[in-house]
Amino acid sequence: MDFTLATYKTLIGSLLTARYTFETFDTFVRSTGNRTIVLRHDVDLLPHHSLEFAKIQADHGIKGTYYFRAVPDSWDEQVILEISGLGHEIGYHYECLSTTGGNLEKGILDFEKNLGELRKLAPVSTICMHGSPMSKYDSKDLWNTYDYREYGILAEPYFDIDYDRVFYLTDTGRQWDGHNVSVRDRVQTSQKRTYHTTSEIVEAIITDHFPERVMFTFHPQRWSDNMMLWGKELVFQNVKNVIKKHFFVKA
Repeated sequence: MDFTLATYKTLIGSLLTARYTFETFDTFVRSTGNRTIVLRHDVDLLPHHSLEFAKIQADHGIKGTYYFRAVPDSWDEQVILEISGLGHEIGYHYECLSTTGGNLEKGILDFEKNLGELRKLAPVSTICMHGSPMSKYDSKDLWNTYDYREYGILAEPYFDIDYDRVFYLTDTGRQWDGHNVSVRDRVQTSQKRTYHTTSEIVEAIITDHFPERVMFTFHPQRWSDNMMLWGKELVFQNVKNVIKKHFFVKA
């Protein structure tokens, strides 16, 4: 079965066996190494699922990056502290234009406030936009007026990676080729390869047909060994995909 912790462990094991190295997003943008993986996690909901991911990675001696939203469904200070304490990178998953109705002045104040609060818990050097698929506002537009580097931010994945050179995989839509149901989790790239399931990714890794530099984006609330939670997420995501595809996704 896909999108279980057991499947996730198989994926991590295959990458380790294939001798990939793992970097946080912060260290990745500073380096030029090959055969490198970034494990990015968007903590949209159920933060304890992200903690499980962080523990699995720590058990294997690898690090990931975890982006927390400033909403109760994501912002669990104890979880943030625990994940940071395991050696992982903490980042801010901003959605400031969605939460302020597109108001730029209120949006940047919201950004400053939430970034400051998160930095009380852990160092924060990178940020990442939360897509807010049901909102008409794209929070990346905040940076048409302001500059995140003025806030001590090194990088943002949607601005600071050349995706012609870094292969991007996201589990948006609860599938690895969910571009048809993704509202904003998209990147510009000339790379054409696709995978539908995690097992297809693992097979490519094992047979040495997987790219050298890769950013994965996980939404850990989608991954569970609890069959009741797994099934609930499956049904919810299938319904959500239909709504997004027909009402929100732009061709």
